[in-house]
Amino acid sequence: MSGNGPLVAILREALTRDKVSHEKEKGNKMTKGDAMRNVKLFIQNVHNFRDDCLKDNKPPIEHVALFDEAQRAWNLEQTANFMQRKKGRPDFNQSEPEFLISCLDRHQDWAVVVCLVGGGQEINTGEAGISEWINCLNKSFPNWNIYTSSRLTDSEYGTGKILEQIKTHKNLFIKDELHLAVSMRSFRAENVSLLIKQILDMDISEAEKTLMIVKSKYPIVITRDISKAKEWLKKQARGSERYGIVVSSQAERLKPHSVFVKSPVDPIHWFLDGKDDVRSSYYLEDVATEFDIQGLELDYSCVIWDADFRYTKEGWDCRSFVGSKWNYIKKLERQMYLKNAYRVLLTRARQGMVIVIPYGDPTDPTRNPEYYDPIFSYLKSIGFDVI
Repeated sequence: MSGNGPLVAILREALTRDKVSHEKEKGNKMTKGDAMRNVKLFIQNVHNFRDDCLKDNKPPIEHVALFDEAQRAWNLEQTANFMQRKKGRPDFNQSEPEFLISCLDRHQDWAVVVCLVGGGQEINTGEAGISEWINCLNKSFPNWNIYTSSRLTDSEYGTGKILEQIKTHKNLFIKDELHLAVSMRSFRAENVSLLIKQILDMDISEAEKTLMIVKSKYPIVITRDISKAKEWLKKQARGSERYGIVVSSQAERLKPHSVFVKSPVDPIHWFLDGKDDVRSSYYLEDVATEFDIQGLELDYSCVIWDADFRYTKEGWDCRSFVGSKWNYIKKLERQMYLKNAYRVLLTRARQGMVIVIPYGDPTDPTRNPEYYDPIFSYLKSIGFDVI
């Protein structure tokens, strides 16, 4: 199950197309609708599961629930607000993780909940992270056995004091094996997540070392020219290897470059259709944001970096474009979401990536070169090759 709508839709569509194709090869007839019904039994939107459990207090059919992108589950405030507005439940007093565990807890014999969590992946208002799953287990489910990774103490997971509190839980088991230490994305991308973490944490000396290891197998280049970036993508990719452009959902001043972040992309066509379809990622016209691409991957990606996330020696300067100007983002939570958005965007490619930092325009106060030049200089200082 996943609350990530694009991920669920793409997985279902891909498996459906694959099923129909295989049956056709065997000489069997299968409609796409029949194939989709089978697929939906295995891949569910977590919101459908939640709504079914709201109807009554019966145990769900499932004894095992695998929650992908579990860090995106809602906190208490966001869940209560949704339940009041959409479900007519003004008295709802559980976060999404607590309610989901309570549904499986209805079984009298046994149940298993598996949470797949990406560190530093919370990108939207009300996303609670792994700490809320741990907190509600400690508070409301003392009889459950808890198995956690030994690496949950890493900073990007934001578990902090929660882990200290749960140390007293009588059925806590800490396992090294529960951390996916090696990227399954690609043998080439093994250290890319570490590199991006170091870049976003402004750990320049360590980022320089990691980049030297990464770029021998995984090309990463930077440029000021979007046309050059597109040419680079096409030269790198072979056969059906997929490439596309990704940008922050706050990147609203890329319009002069024909990048319209507010124009919705159809993720199914963008991720699954071929080079002859203008809606596909191959055409390099429609762009995907962190919300479209989280949990999904390309072979090669082009990340266009706008002035919403600016480099300064004092730290990252986070902005949102409102009306006709950039406004400073004051809330620490929203600053974290923007930083995590760039973490998502910069870790989507299996085999290589080009990062575009536009020149800006001195005649346009919303695209002042002073917003972009420090970003480019920072990345160049780490050792990225320039095209």
